[in-house]
Amino acid sequence: MELVDIAEDLFLERGFAETTMQVIAERAGASKETLYRHFASKELLFAEIVSRKASEISGPDAAVMRGGNPESVLSDLGLGLLRTVLSGKASCLFRTVVSEAGRTPKLGELFYQGGPDLTARRLADYLQRAAERGELRCDDPTTAARLFLGAVVSHYHVGCLVRPDWKPPTEKEIRRHVEAAVAMFLARYRPH
Repeated sequence: MELVDIAEDLFLERGFAETTMQVIAERAGASKETLYRHFASKELLFAEIVSRKASEISGPDAAVMRGGNPESVLSDLGLGLLRTVLSGKASCLFRTVVSEAGRTPKLGELFYQGGPDLTARRLADYLQRAAERGELRCDDPTTAARLFLGAVVSHYHVGCLVRPDWKPPTEKEIRRHVEAAVAMFLARYRPH
């Protein structure tokens, strides 16, 4: 298991504040010096975890970066995003950030910039290119990206974070929800 995976497990088990670089190094069977050679701080190690999650959703191999028609790109992005957000590790990671951000504001900023904001910017860039190709009618790609991402995740994300009796949606429900979000988005932004 590599350092980032070990650190993620520890952050989820113990929380950010209670996880030290020493604890991570010990669990990894490495020295603290080795860990610091790879990551200058605990915050930067956490940022790498967030970056990996964002890459799963909108990284170089994702449809939003490869391009394609808006319906398929939005569907792929929406499905990947919703599946990731609803995964147990991602929900725990989000709870960790929320609980620690007041004490460690840099952590909240790193999470936001490397996760939600990065995905929104990548989608906005795609929407801008699609508009330039005439595939969409989108004067404000940043707002459009935020609206789409919110439509995909907000209902389910809030439920999984705050309801103790929450049951995750089935794959069929996830697909139906994302299809509806894509259809709603395209009804607003597809050229007439």
